[in-house]
Amino acid sequence: MTEIILPYGKGQIGCDVSSKYNLTILTPPISHPARNAEDLIYESLENPIGDFQWEKIDPMGTVAIAINDKTRPVPNSLMIPPLLSRLEKLGVRKDYIEFFIATGTHTPMRNEEFGLLLPEEIIREYKIVSHDCDDSKNLKYLGETSRRTPVYINSSFYQSDLKLLVGNIEPHHFMGYSGGAKTAGIGLTGRQTINKNHSMLVEPESTFGVYDTNPTRQDLEEIGDLIKCDAALNVIMNPAKQIMHAIFGSPRDVMRTGIPLSRKICQTSIPRGDFDLVIASPGGYPKDINLYQSQKGLSHAASITRDGGCVILAAECVEGVGSNSYEAFMEGVSSVDAVFSKLRMEGFKVGPHKALQFAREQRRIKIFVVSGIEDDRIRRLLLEPADSLASAFEKASLFLPDNARIAVMPKATNTIPFVEMDA
Repeated sequence: MTEIILPYGKGQIGCDVSSKYNLTILTPPISHPARNAEDLIYESLENPIGDFQWEKIDPMGTVAIAINDKTRPVPNSLMIPPLLSRLEKLGVRKDYIEFFIATGTHTPMRNEEFGLLLPEEIIREYKIVSHDCDDSKNLKYLGETSRRTPVYINSSFYQSDLKLLVGNIEPHHFMGYSGGAKTAGIGLTGRQTINKNHSMLVEPESTFGVYDTNPTRQDLEEIGDLIKCDAALNVIMNPAKQIMHAIFGSPRDVMRTGIPLSRKICQTSIPRGDFDLVIASPGGYPKDINLYQSQKGLSHAASITRDGGCVILAAECVEGVGSNSYEAFMEGVSSVDAVFSKLRMEGFKVGPHKALQFAREQRRIKIFVVSGIEDDRIRRLLLEPADSLASAFEKASLFLPDNARIAVMPKATNTIPFVEMDA
């Protein structure tokens, strides 16, 4: 027997796997500890890349800082103080600075939740607002991208003289990579913008690890250009959530510089990708804060699972499914084919799009979910619930050959499986 342990919420979950199976543990490459994270951030701020220059910034202008919401593991407590220090050095007054929580289509965060993102002293001293993608009174229309995405941006953010983005670069299941303009281009835009952009996720190149030819990502870059985002402060972290790199400058240049660094940290080579079973965790909290977010880890696991195989997704989902519209869409839907029929009839919408992402995998693999969500709710989503990793493995083993190839992905969302090609 081999014991496997996976991150699960803020703890762990485990089970034993028989030695008769061919077991492979897939984790990102081991990263050596970086220099002091604070030093890396300060250094990046003093050495912007691309066209951004501190010397051209008017210290009497207003500053908008976009930060990600609670579903993103961005180390704001390490990143924001150096950024504020650099603005202070420039001569910008505190009351000219405003934080915008980039929620996208997620529920706007309550004031009492701001402590999940920012240190208490920042909450006391600066204005903070949480974006609402449906607040039409505070959305400004900027035109369309070349892919006909209508761009509606948070008016208050857009009207600021200096627009800064704070985030991290890591693999994203259909955007290729997070980071750069995404914090504002998705996080602070209107629902119409997000729906049109995300509708491109059905295209083959809309997948993790793809940037230059990814339609959702390149559409996002155009959105960022229309918003006129000035600079992004992005970090790249290893699986232990240690900051390995910090990059500051023009958003597109930050992505160009950061993607190769992220790939080195996240990419894992394997000789074959046709596993009979993949046991995966998104990576623990907050990546498994709800099922909506946990699906990202499933995408990476499914990419190396053979047709007819199985995936066990271990995700605590302390906040449940995470999307009322996704659950509402699945009411009365009794088959995977019915998911596609209903989507064709109703059209693409963010929220229900999660049903599409699950259904694309369910067409060819069986999915077991170990979570804190009630079994009936999981079944209504056409997924198979299990009350423990051991029971999920017992159910999955009924579909496995005696010599099954099993992969374990403890940090699935941050692992890019790279199948080696024959020379």
